[in-house]
Amino acid sequence: MQFVDTHTHLYASEFNDDRNKVVEKAIQNGISHMFLPNIDIHSIQPMLDLCWSFPNNCFPMMGLHPCSVDQHVDAHLFQIQKWFKKRKFYAVGEIGLDYYWSTEFKAEQIKAFKMQIQWAIQQDLPIVIHSRNSNEDVISIIKEMKHPRLRGIFHCFGGDAQQAAEVVDAGFLLGIGGVLTFKNGGLDKAIADIPVEHLVLETDAPYLAPVPYRGKRNETFYIIEVARKLAELKKLGLNQIAEITTANALRVFGVS
Repeated sequence: MQFVDTHTHLYASEFNDDRNKVVEKAIQNGISHMFLPNIDIHSIQPMLDLCWSFPNNCFPMMGLHPCSVDQHVDAHLFQIQKWFKKRKFYAVGEIGLDYYWSTEFKAEQIKAFKMQIQWAIQQDLPIVIHSRNSNEDVISIIKEMKHPRLRGIFHCFGGDAQQAAEVVDAGFLLGIGGVLTFKNGGLDKAIADIPVEHLVLETDAPYLAPVPYRGKRNETFYIIEVARKLAELKKLGLNQIAEITTANALRVFGVS
């Protein structure tokens, strides 16, 4: 079986003591591709260092996370955008809106989100969306900026069934991670009617570890627990979940 982790922060400081071992463990257990979302100008070099160490397995994105948006948003975006001329990236991400921690820079977040969507359309790249307490605004912007090239993944999808259907209707995939395994997470109900052909797997490591590792540092190898839960929910074999979600992931990122 082959799996793809469509969203993992393996370059984060939580892995400083055993990063290579964590990546190698994932590879040895069939997780062939790990896609790394950027956060801000400070995460770029650690992310690229990991991709240079595992060029056949780790693939970088480039973007400005909404929680990194502040009054200097234009300067941040200027620095981020320059990187697209330096090397290949597989998505514009992690981008979006986050109203959970603060709405102080809501206008700046929306500006950054729309601008980075434009970059993706211009470069024919998928986008990877962070949407926390902001699904309505994110979906509205996606509809507003609809374009044949606009596609991607709603990372760590946390909406309801109606929003899940809207996301799929807009041509996007839903990123399914550890929350699916939580007893009262609600994600199982939200995606009950969504075919697996519209889903991809992710960990968001080191965050949101699935049961039975909940509360501990998450890592890419644990994606197998998410796959098992999804197989149970969809009444499919684990092999089928691996095959379909892997195909979905590689297709959206343009990797053969």
